Amino acid sequence: MEDEQIVALYWERNERAISETEAKYDRYLQKIANNILNNLDDSQESVNDTYLAAWQSMPPHRPNVLSAYLAKLTRRISIDLFRYRTRAKRQASEYAVSLGELSDCVSGGNTPEEIVSAKALTDAIGVYLRTQSQQTQAAFLGRYYFLDPVKEIAAYLGITESKAKTLLHRTRLGLKEYLEKEGFCL
Repeated sequence: MEDEQIVALYWERNERAISETEAKYDRYLQKIANNILNNLDDSQESVNDTYLAAWQSMPPHRPNVLSAYLAKLTRRISIDLFRYRTRAKRQASEYAVSLGELSDCVSGGNTPEEIVSAKALTDAIGVYLRTQSQQTQAAFLGRYYFLDPVKEIAAYLGITESKAKTLLHRTRLGLKEYLEKEGFCL
């Protein structure tokens, strides 16, 4: 079933929308959730919560790209669940590892100034990535948005794992330099 038809089912409040969403996107969403949570049961819970969130948000929201909308919901829900489950202890997952890799480029914070500048930072990262090769963009988004393991990134880019690590490292260094030049305090 096409995405437009699935979204139309949500707008009609037809429960078939959830089963069609699951049939088309379950593996994709499970992968995103598991990269963050590193636990199959938690990942399944997160994906089920994604279906509920989609049901509750459509209408009034009508996503242009259903897969991206569902991925965004899954990431948010999975990250919230990860934070809840790991308050007392750190758990090894692609989410934790990728955050550690980016800590030198981008610091996280909760002061009002940092929250306000988050949009500007997001825009600056987007500008930087658009100046990079398609391969670099795919590697960066795969690692830091979809939280793919380096081994998997290397496989879908058709490069060695060592080259993928080097590519990501150089991209982080270039991003850090670019952000500093743009006036971001890192």
